[in-house]
Amino acid sequence: MEQSRILIVDDNPEIREIIHILLEGEGFVVEEAEDGSSALDKLKLSEFDLIILDIMMPGMNGYQTCLEIRKSSNAPILFLSARTKESDKTLGFSSGGDDYLAKPFSCNELISRAKALIRRYQVYQGKEHLTLPPQHLVYRHLEIDEEKGTVLANGVPLELTDTEYALLTLLVKNRGQTFSAQHLYESVWGEPYYYGASNTVMVHIRNLRRKVEKDPKNPELIRNIWGKGYRCD
Repeated sequence: MEQSRILIVDDNPEIREIIHILLEGEGFVVEEAEDGSSALDKLKLSEFDLIILDIMMPGMNGYQTCLEIRKSSNAPILFLSARTKESDKTLGFSSGGDDYLAKPFSCNELISRAKALIRRYQVYQGKEHLTLPPQHLVYRHLEIDEEKGTVLANGVPLELTDTEYALLTLLVKNRGQTFSAQHLYESVWGEPYYYGASNTVMVHIRNLRRKVEKDPKNPELIRNIWGKGYRCD
């Protein structure tokens, strides 16, 4: 099986070296970039299954880098930062990040998050064999092609992150079922629910609505069920 590729973007060479050794020991192919500009240059030459991104960097910060990456890549992005306020995490998710891990970090936690993000990306991007045969789903003006991992809105391709794609597919395939934030988090992120995960889900749903709803402020596709969660009818 082809080895998964990870790009570490951090201006601190010691942090890069620690993460590099750690992930390489798990069998990943690892490359490094010292800033946002270097990361974008590497992404033009190679594809990656995960990008680990610092926030406080010279030149483009992590949020700005993430926004630029999202113009050409849907690979999962794990923010790794000493900034731990909820507002920092929300900004990270809003700029297109998939997960957020605070510095100093546990080595086991980093490996666990990295593997979970890569596994989900490979499954939803069709890089691994799926247990169930892929389906072609039609929901209102949306078409989801699981075999290709694409979503069309009125025939126009949408650029969704792997997390947004996973959320949309789960809700559309289970129309009429209300999913709590906990259920969505544990199903899509593949990790135990924790305090603050509801906010993570909320931000990703909001980003998804901006792309699929005709009027994101008055959603018709992904509905809020007060006190219960989210549902596609």
